[in-house]
Amino acid sequence: MTTGKNGLTYAEAGVDIDAGNALVERIKPAAARTNRAGVMAGLGGFGALFDLRAAGYDDPVLVAATDGVGTKLRIAIDTGHVDGVGIDLVAMCVNDLVCQGAEPLFFLDYFATGKLETDIAARVVEGIAEGCVRSGCALIGGETAEMPGMYPEGDFDLAGFAVGAMERGATLPDGVGEGDVLLGLTSDGVHSNGYSLVRRIVELSGLGWDAPFDGTTLGAALLAPTRLYVKPALAAIGAGRVHALAHITGGGLTENLPRVLPEGLGAEIDLGSWDLPPVFRWLAETGGVAEAEMLKTFNCGIGMVIVAAGDQAAAVSEALSAAGETVHRIGTVSAGGGVRYSGTLR
Repeated sequence: MTTGKNGLTYAEAGVDIDAGNALVERIKPAAARTNRAGVMAGLGGFGALFDLRAAGYDDPVLVAATDGVGTKLRIAIDTGHVDGVGIDLVAMCVNDLVCQGAEPLFFLDYFATGKLETDIAARVVEGIAEGCVRSGCALIGGETAEMPGMYPEGDFDLAGFAVGAMERGATLPDGVGEGDVLLGLTSDGVHSNGYSLVRRIVELSGLGWDAPFDGTTLGAALLAPTRLYVKPALAAIGAGRVHALAHITGGGLTENLPRVLPEGLGAEIDLGSWDLPPVFRWLAETGGVAEAEMLKTFNCGIGMVIVAAGDQAAAVSEALSAAGETVHRIGTVSAGGGVRYSGTLR
């Protein structure tokens, strides 16, 4: 091999392998917290192994999901409060998995940056581990990509990948019919959708992220992590005739509910059946955002909808409440397509 006269190293080119190794060592305890039945080999190898039989499955069907956090990352980076976006990342993936009737089993993350700042990256991954603990899945691998010249100083991006399973024949949605009841589970805030509009509204307001808001700061209110619905949703599925679940993400109630309804069926929703959280009221008033636009952009306080048979709705609601959820009976499945609203957001 020819020895270059300038003696350049990979570190001098902007990639610090030692920093990457230090990050892996720091996050190993966080990953270990997420260990669950089925994990055979996790961090450190070229791939991660998972034993479905050891996880309790006889004839499993795998379900996979991938997502990111979107421009909510911009607020986290600008404020330095990055600890919650890892929870967001997990939630955006596993909340989708459970809508298929699947139990999340394991999670992998992708963290990309121009220059690796070990503390920032570790805080993000520790948040990812917390999200995995809350949803009962294992953090078994990931990738940290240090790519000089690809990102401005201090910036990073995230992507997440989750795999779950269900026994064959247990796929949702299934059996949705006219008269089914819609049970809405409260959200913990804006979650991880609509942040391009959020950031535009904050810019128009002239306020900083540290401006006082509802007992905290505006930045903290907007960075509240996405709620994880996995364990309550699985409890509800086990409690009765749950026909479908809809994760209310980008597109709001208007776009997400129809995804779980058969052709020819729609939803009737009473907007007065729950209270609009203060953060959404502020966004609507400050940005002059019309109600219809709010309902197709944000979750507006309802982060997950359970579609249950009418005669099982009470039992399902009780199971959800016992699992720590605040449940609202927000409407019914009806003939005709689309989502029809009555009342107003209040």
